[in-house]
Amino acid sequence: MPVGAASWSFTEDDYGAILRSLQQFLYDSNARSALLVDRSGQLVATVGEPPQFDPTAFATLTAADFSANDQLARLIGETEFNSLFHQGEQESMYLVDIARRVILVILFDNRTTLGLVRLKVKHAVEELTRLFAEMFQRGRDQANPPNILAGAEDEIDRLFQ
Repeated sequence: MPVGAASWSFTEDDYGAILRSLQQFLYDSNARSALLVDRSGQLVATVGEPPQFDPTAFATLTAADFSANDQLARLIGETEFNSLFHQGEQESMYLVDIARRVILVILFDNRTTLGLVRLKVKHAVEELTRLFAEMFQRGRDQANPPNILAGAEDEIDRLFQ
C-alpha cells in the first residue's frame, strides 16, 4: 500500500469512530492518553488524560522521530519499523504506524505494562487501519471524479449538424 493518500479528510462520523476506538483501547489497556499524528506532523486527535505539554510540538517531534527510525530501519536492511517504544522512569510511550500515514502514540505509566498495551493495541490498529483506508479511498475518489462531460463535445456537434 502506498504511503497514504496525498489528500484526505474525515467526516464527523469518521472522527467519532476514531475517538470511540481510541477510548475503548484506553479503557482496555489502562493507558493514560492516545494521540493520533499525521506523518507530516499534524495532530489529528487526542484522547484520554490531557497532555501536560504542547501537543502540537509533540506531534511534530513524533513525526520526525518516526521518519528518523524509518531511515535507521533501512540502514539495517528493514523496510521500516512499524512500532517504536520509549521507556522512561515514570512515563513511557509506544508508537504504532496506522495505514502508513498516521502514527498512534500511546502514553502510559506504571498503572499498566508494555505487554498489555501491545496486546490491546492490535485490535485498535486493525480498526483504525480500516477507518483510515476508507478515508484515503474517499480522498482518491474525490481527486478523480467521474468525467461527466465525457462525450459532451461530440453531442453538441451532433446537435448543430
